[in-house]
Amino acid sequence: MPVNSFEQYPMTWKPDKDQLVSPLYRSIASLLEYDILNGYLPPNTKLPPQRELADYLDINLSTITRAFKVCEVKGLIYAVTGRGTFVTPNARNAIFMAESSEELNYIEMGIVKPLDCTNGLVVETIKSIANKNYLEQLLDYRHPLGMPYHKMAARKWMQRFSMDAPVDNIAITSGGQNALTLILIALFHPGDKIAVDMYTYPNFIELANILNIQLIPIAADELGMMPERLDAACNANQLQGIYLVPSCNNPTAITMNMNRRKDIADIIKKYELILIEDDIYSFLAPEGYLPVSHFVPDRFVYVLSIAKSLSSGMRVAFIAYANVFVEKITYGIFNINIKTSGLNAEVIAELINTGVADRIIREKKEMAKVRNELYNKYFEVNNPSENPFSFFRWLPLSHPCTLKEFEQNALTYGIHVYHSDRFLAKKDESAQFIRISLTSTKDVDELDRGLVLLKRLLLNLK
Repeated sequence: MPVNSFEQYPMTWKPDKDQLVSPLYRSIASLLEYDILNGYLPPNTKLPPQRELADYLDINLSTITRAFKVCEVKGLIYAVTGRGTFVTPNARNAIFMAESSEELNYIEMGIVKPLDCTNGLVVETIKSIANKNYLEQLLDYRHPLGMPYHKMAARKWMQRFSMDAPVDNIAITSGGQNALTLILIALFHPGDKIAVDMYTYPNFIELANILNIQLIPIAADELGMMPERLDAACNANQLQGIYLVPSCNNPTAITMNMNRRKDIADIIKKYELILIEDDIYSFLAPEGYLPVSHFVPDRFVYVLSIAKSLSSGMRVAFIAYANVFVEKITYGIFNINIKTSGLNAEVIAELINTGVADRIIREKKEMAKVRNELYNKYFEVNNPSENPFSFFRWLPLSHPCTLKEFEQNALTYGIHVYHSDRFLAKKDESAQFIRISLTSTKDVDELDRGLVLLKRLLLNLK
């Protein structure tokens, strides 16, 4: 302990000394990042002076300076000359920032990355487009909903996954998250209620919070959201919509079968809900599976992002929608998006029309299959409805623990995974799980090492 003890000294942030490992600056940066991203340090919190932290931890000032620099580069904190260092207002967004492998002192198994090793094929397509004589036409404001040629390619890609809609009912957006934002703003109002799975996509939860839209969690069984529970929720609440990820639900990895899709569709029609179908994992679903939207032709908005299937960095998604929503969605695009990049849409259209897109998803499914087989060596998949090609797995925890406790314990073991509380639409005493990304490690060997560490961690929790 230092001569001048800080044990009882009031400080806005006191990292746990027992969590520190070598190299110290990375360990301190990881602890600070964790506490910021999980809300333990609210936006604009003033951090302790670097010298005070150094004294408290009994380490060199330069180590604290180096740790702060790592977090500053990530956009987590900012310094004001003469005033100190503060948590940035939008720091929680940093959870989705790309990490440099040099900065990591753990194996990443939390964030679901989309096997972007196939991006070499995308690069070749970009090079071919760069030499075409119509390139300049892709760089203006025309066709806010998407160029007709691009919308035809979008329709072709949707048909590839058994979804069909007229070209006039299709638009192109700047990625799936942009599409969801657009849909919620255009079709819903503050105070509206939308049914979601008990465990659901956390970005949708945050987006609903921003727009003051209430999410009503619906319990699920091994096949996904239960129709009788949805029916009961519709009776008890005045619901306006429902959000589903049926091909491979994030985070549970469940693929909803056709009977369950039809049963959910019946409830949608009965209560005239607006269906938001997020089919980002359509390429992992069994051949011939019809989307839920197919069964509710007057009540759907269907979102088909290419982030996981083709290329995450191109930021393109296709949306199709029922006639009743054409006017509002068009108005929303004109006033929110103005226009999606025609150049990006051209790249995706070229991938689709040349058949390269089919090659990419075949390669991704092969890689996902290998990684799932490796996971099955260490952990049993008890639910046959979980997608065998899923980019992530949903593992029950036999011993309950808090989100912070579990995730920090995992970091000390050298792995980064997510506790199920991150995915809860409504915090309660539900069963606990961890979501394990199978696609975020650099290769299969690193995934194998990560799964070994996870197995060891879970054994030591017993």
